[in-house]
Amino acid sequence: MKVIICGAGQVGMNIAQYLAKEGNDVTVIDLQQKLIQNITDNLDVRGIVGHAGYPDILESAGAQDADMIIAVTLSDEVNMIACQVGHSLFDIPSKIARIRSREYLRPEWQDLFRSDRLPIDHIISPEMEVAKAINRRLQQPGAFDMIPMADGFVKLVGVLCEENCPVLYTPLRQINSLFPDLYLEVMAIIRNEELIVPDENEQIYPDDEVYFLTDVDHLQRSMAAFGHEEVEAHRVLIVGGGNIGLKLAQDLEKEAPQVRLTIIEKEHARADYISENLSRSLVLCGDGIDMEILEEAGIDSIDTVVAVTNDDERNILSSLLAKKHGTKRAITLMNNACYSPLIHDLHIDVVVSPRAVTASTILQHVRKGRIRAVYSLRQGYAEVIEAEALETSAIVNKRLKDVKLPANTKIGALIRDEKIVLQRPNEVIKAGDRVIVLSTVDNVRQIEKLFSVRLDYF
Repeated sequence: MKVIICGAGQVGMNIAQYLAKEGNDVTVIDLQQKLIQNITDNLDVRGIVGHAGYPDILESAGAQDADMIIAVTLSDEVNMIACQVGHSLFDIPSKIARIRSREYLRPEWQDLFRSDRLPIDHIISPEMEVAKAINRRLQQPGAFDMIPMADGFVKLVGVLCEENCPVLYTPLRQINSLFPDLYLEVMAIIRNEELIVPDENEQIYPDDEVYFLTDVDHLQRSMAAFGHEEVEAHRVLIVGGGNIGLKLAQDLEKEAPQVRLTIIEKEHARADYISENLSRSLVLCGDGIDMEILEEAGIDSIDTVVAVTNDDERNILSSLLAKKHGTKRAITLMNNACYSPLIHDLHIDVVVSPRAVTASTILQHVRKGRIRAVYSLRQGYAEVIEAEALETSAIVNKRLKDVKLPANTKIGALIRDEKIVLQRPNEVIKAGDRVIVLSTVDNVRQIEKLFSVRLDYF
């Protein structure tokens, strides 16, 4: 597949890395020579310095025979123009744009991106996606990650296994016998910053980060099996009133009336704007690392702090200060992956990476076949893919034990008629089944082929 990526920032770099690993023909455009030099030095991609909306730049990037354009520059307007030019002059089939300004996304302007106006196939709004990701983690205390799959019927959950975890040193094959009426499938283990795709003999050790699948009815019991029975937060402090902080606060006011919410925002004008757009939250103007402001926010009685300023260091410091003064849980926005190895030692409970969330959203639209959802684990360790098996798919009418999967790949769940089908070796995959698969990035293309059209179907 030939892909043009407009923007060589963190998100563009992340997407280029995924697609280049899979052998796609990737060209990246950016105005900054330094960013293009960095991306071409580190990835097997072509780089072009120039304005992504200019026809001659897109033409030199190979737009005339490109399959997809992904516009993720820092400018919404450049992203929209790049997609428009790609459509009008080069007839690029698939167009994805990152749109950050909420003014373009208001419901009354929803027809703006129709094919006969601004022909963008998929709009990605990072701030909204990140706010939703944080909200999911608030809803499931004890989890550092929580992804709904199969229309919310199945959950992919990430938990840290501590010394109180009941299943430590237990081979995975024994977990189902310990909890016979509980569907719980361990998909991946991250140990010492390395990914393990476990077999049935693998054991769980202290400080392992475990990703497991379960159905929504058994979620709380599954959490308890890993030693997590935390209660949902009732007092939440948001540090940072940007687009993410405001969107999260608005969602919490609407969806969680039991939550008492306080927001700290440094800029006076922005604090006033936030206050005008919220109905029952306390908005304080000040610095989230100022103890006087934290005391005014009642830090001693806060259940969860959510630090979402645009400064990683400030997010880390405000989280640490809050936890030092009794806050039970810290959710911290972090753009720079170099801080990741420090998180466990700093006792930060949850890290949210905007570029990883955005990349997962974009990859969902990049994947071929009947791919319904894609989630990237921990900065690209692996992908969890939810795919629909069609009558035409190579995987249909095969027994699970006969499906030839590449190494470091695992089928986690088979969903039929909104029920998880137990993974018995002789279970036959049927048309219409949803299959949840974990795969390392270098094997994703083979997984796509399993769900694509068989040649013999024609």
